[in-house]
Amino acid sequence: MNGDLMPSIDDLDTPAILIDAARAEANIRKAQAHADAHGLKLRPHIKTHKLPYWAKKQVAAGAVGITCQKIGEAEVMADAGLTDIFLPYNILGRAKLERLKALHGRVTLSVTADSHETLEGLAATFTDAGHPLQVLVECDTGMGRCGVQSAEDAVTLAKVIDQAKGLSFGGLMTYPAAGRAAEADAWLKAARDALAAAGLACERISSGGTPDMWRSGEDSVVTEYRPGTYIYLDRYQVAKGVGTLDDCALTVLATVVSHPTKTRAILDSGSKALSSDTLGLPEFGELLGVPGARVTGLSEEHGTVTLTDGAKLRIGERVRVVPDHCCVVTNLFDQVHLIDGDTVLETLPVAARGKMG
Repeated sequence: MNGDLMPSIDDLDTPAILIDAARAEANIRKAQAHADAHGLKLRPHIKTHKLPYWAKKQVAAGAVGITCQKIGEAEVMADAGLTDIFLPYNILGRAKLERLKALHGRVTLSVTADSHETLEGLAATFTDAGHPLQVLVECDTGMGRCGVQSAEDAVTLAKVIDQAKGLSFGGLMTYPAAGRAAEADAWLKAARDALAAAGLACERISSGGTPDMWRSGEDSVVTEYRPGTYIYLDRYQVAKGVGTLDDCALTVLATVVSHPTKTRAILDSGSKALSSDTLGLPEFGELLGVPGARVTGLSEEHGTVTLTDGAKLRIGERVRVVPDHCCVVTNLFDQVHLIDGDTVLETLPVAARGKMG
């Protein structure tokens, strides 16, 4: 702040990330209300914002804890006072396992595994029966990424976990393919029933993915949901019907640096600001308040805007771009600016950005 005056977005250099604080908080409330209404525990994924500021807001709103994808992210969150962290990732190698053990001594921690090799490392590292590490079995319910391939495989690994001195079986985890929540639910139900037949209780079944969370119902076997993008939203989520552009909290502030033709303008925001990850969308972003203006090409430091339907820009004009995938855009910046209209409320470092492990 400068005296009693709060800075404006006009005071910011470009490119810069703007976060509409009211929109983000509204998105947090909406998701928590949905989870509460459907008997789901919410465990937000911090990969989208990477900020203790928002993680604490999510927990204060009712989340049972948070999800991190890397040990480095979890360490940052633990340092900031977050106390219940889920790491749904195969942790391998002595260095990572030692860091995981240290983290286990500080917070309530749970992880996943989908192989005997991963479990061997965990069992050798965690040997305290009085303070076991909770391990969930990751299941491939259609995504085609990590995860055991059958209910039988899930039971086999669950037995190994259950018999390990310093581990405890925590349940099942999946990241389902988009739009295939029903298929994932059937897979998980079969696995839960197979575990029950083997005498293993499965109290926690964790799933994720922002679009399908809104399709979850009380008849699902899922007990916990790990949405990430819901807090900011982006063009992909809008395309999936999760919200509208008016619900998108994150935009990239950019400057028009060239206007070679009537229908082509260039921004100072290329792939190093907007990311080339489109999640299958045909463009890289769109400009707020400029109908018919789309970011149609990116090089490292140039963003090409194609203008249609009479859209106009001018050199030196500052614009706000809604990206296709906000999570990867967050990871490209050292800081974000929380805003209310054109007023900058606070500037925050992206604390968990670039953390390894």
